[in-house]
Amino acid sequence: MDRAILLKIFATISGISGIIILTGVLAPILFYQASPIKGNPDVVSPLPEKEVKGSIGEIDYTKASNWFVGGARSEDFSNEKIDFYTLSIPKLKIENATVAIGGEDLSKSLIQYPRTATPGKRGNSVIFGHSILPIFYNPKDYLAIFSTLPTLKKGDEINVNYDGIAYQFRVEDMFEVAPTDIQVLEQNSADSFLTLVTCVPPGDPRKPRRLIVRARVV
Repeated sequence: MDRAILLKIFATISGISGIIILTGVLAPILFYQASPIKGNPDVVSPLPEKEVKGSIGEIDYTKASNWFVGGARSEDFSNEKIDFYTLSIPKLKIENATVAIGGEDLSKSLIQYPRTATPGKRGNSVIFGHSILPIFYNPKDYLAIFSTLPTLKKGDEINVNYDGIAYQFRVEDMFEVAPTDIQVLEQNSADSFLTLVTCVPPGDPRKPRRLIVRARVV
């Protein structure tokens, strides 16, 4: 076959492959922008977006202390005595994921935010989990574990096993906030609540917003 024809075929295949790869990377982000919470189109951020200083490459989002401006500092996470419990979300195929109380490395576990209630107690247990592009979702990889968290809906089940006791929570609310809106971390002694937090849109390196999934004990 003529060399020029072979080169043309190779270039065409390379071009198509490049388009497919680019689409796989950009499509989830663009889709999320068009529908802030997939599967929950009626839910929108109740709080205004605020400008947050910092550019790509300056912030390490595997450290939980970097997620909210004006919230707990790195030493606040480190001062906690490290302990663990487990969390499961059947819909997302997350089974017995480790939640660390103390420490802040989101590449190794989910992290409970400092000075928030332990599961089953009155108050608000706040748990952070990392996310990346949904096409790389792996419920056993802590860097990807909350990538599909936006697909949850009201009424979905979240299970926690803490200190030998199993607790079941049901999702009541989902919304987005800016990284400066730390009031979502506050306590509420009316009941036992569970709040899951991740960065959205999944896969966007700027991490401009935080998805809040609020659940109440059954």
